[in-house]
Amino acid sequence: MWKTILLVGSGGFIGSVLRFLVTRFIQMRYFSLFPWGTMTVNIVGSFIIGIIFGLSEKGDFLGPQAKFFLAVGFCGGFTTFSSLSNDAFILLQNKEWLKFLFYATGSFALGLAAVLGGRMLVKTILP
Repeated sequence: MWKTILLVGSGGFIGSVLRFLVTRFIQMRYFSLFPWGTMTVNIVGSFIIGIIFGLSEKGDFLGPQAKFFLAVGFCGGFTTFSSLSNDAFILLQNKEWLKFLFYATGSFALGLAAVLGGRMLVKTILP
């Protein structure tokens, strides 16, 4: 049990630090009130988790410990649904209706498409 907790925690640490760096880089590069950084990590994280679960469905490519480290730890730390929700609330609070609509629906739809893309990529590479 402790080994699993350490795997999840270390994956979460790496994912959280990477999320901070990627979000900061994007927000500094494209200065905007729109949360491009958060949206980007959510879409990329969705693609990565699609690959992880696609690989785990293929058999022996990922064991349970790797799945805990990557899916629960890394992707859990890297993706930011709670940040997405807060950013969406701020857009609503500022009456940025179109930005809110694009952000909320875009994040969900593109995140879902990224999960599908990750799974399809694995199926294409590993028939």
